[in-house]
Amino acid sequence: MKEKVKIVVATHKKYQMPEDKMYIPLHVGAAAKLDNDGNPLDFDYVKDDSGQNISSLNYRFGTQTGLYWIWKNVDSEYKGLVHYRRHFVGKHPNKKDIVGSAITFEELRPLLKKYKVFTPKKRHYYIESLDSHYAHTHDGSHFRIVRDIIQKDCPEYLHAFDTVMKRTWGYMFNMMIMKNELMDDYCSWLFNILFQVAGSIDANTLSDFDSRFCGRISEILFDVWLEKKVEDSIVKKDEIKELPYMEQVNWIFKIKAFLAAKFLKQKYGKSS
Repeated sequence: MKEKVKIVVATHKKYQMPEDKMYIPLHVGAAAKLDNDGNPLDFDYVKDDSGQNISSLNYRFGTQTGLYWIWKNVDSEYKGLVHYRRHFVGKHPNKKDIVGSAITFEELRPLLKKYKVFTPKKRHYYIESLDSHYAHTHDGSHFRIVRDIIQKDCPEYLHAFDTVMKRTWGYMFNMMIMKNELMDDYCSWLFNILFQVAGSIDANTLSDFDSRFCGRISEILFDVWLEKKVEDSIVKKDEIKELPYMEQVNWIFKIKAFLAAKFLKQKYGKSS
């Protein structure tokens, strides 16, 4: 019998995991990783180098190797992706226990009757569009490459792309839960673009942080894809549910980095 909901928890380290059975702790970037004794690194989690996978591309794709893995290897009515330090939360959030606050299947189940797509609550940048924010914090040429690919391969998405890039908010973090047929549509579209982007950008001179550009591009492309589904009435606005989330983040560092990128032209160099 097909599972109702399966959600990957992407991680590159051993970490506390939600106990609910709908979650799959997944070691992303597992391909060829060795421990100090030279043995395959093993956290006792499922590894993203199993089944159909792009685990070896984790250095470019980040947690999206986890998205690819659940897309290709899991059969469930809804599929989702969260992160070891960032979770959708349920009815009893506790800032001192983020993992213990993670939404459960019993909390999610009644919502499945009404919603097709679950996203994190919007992140607002206020003084930045998504386009200018990415250009200030990373490399703005990436999205010029993305736009060229969309114009060539799927020009029907151009209007959605231009609309989203002008926004001052987005559904960030590559977190989502969606009906399986929508996940299939999204991933087919997304990875076609990402594989082309990865082949178009010379990453040999980039730092480990900067080289994971495909993961960052995906954050905004999810909004582009969803905007197009809404434009086409495939997903209605009232079929999208924003869920609260909690994360472990150094806000002082985050705010300083944001302002430095905006006003001092200092690119992001590490995660918060």
